Amino acid sequence: MKKRLLIAVLALALATVLGGCASQKIDTYTAEKPVLDLQQYFNGTLDAYGVFTDRSGTVVKRFTVVMRCTWEGDEGTLDERFSYSDGSQQTRIWHLSKQADGHFVGRADDVVGQAQGESRGNTLHWNYTLNLPVDGKIYEMQFDDWMYLMNDKVMLNKATMSKFGIRLGEVTLSFFKR
Repeated sequence: MKKRLLIAVLALALATVLGGCASQKIDTYTAEKPVLDLQQYFNGTLDAYGVFTDRSGTVVKRFTVVMRCTWEGDEGTLDERFSYSDGSQQTRIWHLSKQADGHFVGRADDVVGQAQGESRGNTLHWNYTLNLPVDGKIYEMQFDDWMYLMNDKVMLNKATMSKFGIRLGEVTLSFFKR
């Protein structure tokens, strides 16, 4: 029993270390254009279209989002209304705070603690833990979320979802500013 536990712990540690080595760095995007101004892009109404894929790449769920976004100074509200392919609906309201040097903090009812974000060039990188409902249970899942501004109307988003450092799937979204 102890040997199995030791092997499981070592495998988890190795996966975590290898995953950390492979992660991209936000400073890579410093010179990329167009420059993302989060307060400008996430202001007004946006439509988003996305998929959740499992770790094999199979689409598990499709969804659309209507976002109504406002800012007052350095404080923003992103009101997201999700419609899923299975007919379910969900609302998430983000409260964002602009910090110094391209950093942002975000809160939402289903986010554990705070989301931490950083923007450079055309890119925003978020990390957060989300309480995710699955089959009547709630699971805390970690999200490594990357957003790339393509032009003044379009942003692409790719988020990796994991638990205990093990990649479980990805969310891919395209945002369109009205």
